[in-house]
Amino acid sequence: MKPTGTAVDSDIQGVKMKDYPALKQFQVKPDFNLGVCILASGSKGNAIFISSGDTSLLIDAGLSGIEIERRLRSRGLDPKDLNAILVSHEHSDHIQGVGVLSRRYKLPVYINSKTQKAGVSQLGNLHDFKQFECGSMFTINDLSIHPFSISHDALDPCGFTVNQNGTKIGIATDLGIATSMVKEHLKGCTLLILEANHDEQMLINGPYPWPVKQRIKSRTGHLSNEASKTLLNELQHDGLQHVMLAHLSETNNTPQKAVNEVGRALTRCKARLDVALQDKCGALLRFK
Repeated sequence: MKPTGTAVDSDIQGVKMKDYPALKQFQVKPDFNLGVCILASGSKGNAIFISSGDTSLLIDAGLSGIEIERRLRSRGLDPKDLNAILVSHEHSDHIQGVGVLSRRYKLPVYINSKTQKAGVSQLGNLHDFKQFECGSMFTINDLSIHPFSISHDALDPCGFTVNQNGTKIGIATDLGIATSMVKEHLKGCTLLILEANHDEQMLINGPYPWPVKQRIKSRTGHLSNEASKTLLNELQHDGLQHVMLAHLSETNNTPQKAVNEVGRALTRCKARLDVALQDKCGALLRFK
């Protein structure tokens, strides 16, 4: 499959965008609408960086503050340039670093009320928080954010779409089923970040206790490779440029199994298919 997103991949530690020509070009946004970098994805921590060049945010911050800073800087991104953090739900692999980053960089945290109440002990004091409701769109400067309800074992979990000048990113991880509402919100995306948590046979035959297996397979658990393939088959369209498979289980899945299974859905478009990793920061992608 031919790649259509452009990757900016730098191993320079601690460099700021303004100090490095390729990344300065990203900062001033001459030829694209949105940049995306998946800092981490999996049960040990999740965080996604999204920027228009003028506005930068994190969706979730489930690693330590120090590790998120390190991963941002490994891609030439300065945490001081962040404008906000969005929170999808209260599980620790999504909020571990939220409080410290909010306080350190004076960042507002966008969160719904049930999630804020459920996560208050882990979040601690926040510099500022702004409440949203699932289903109601809001803006952060030039970014349009639309949170939507998903089916997961949290109090009020949500996925997000982020839109800037017609470029749309859809994020749907930590969900047991893809409801009609999820499918409706994810239509017409340029980039899809979709859960492909487990291979069904690996899960059934694997070492987890049976109650945990039941939870993962339930309507409030996690999408399998098969379920992700079915969802992607419905969502693919000519304008879809890139699909990132996310939240892979380290015990019940492999990147190759996920790509082989979900990739079978891509029969009507030329989107690139990649896997987001737990222990390695992804490339910085740019989309028009």
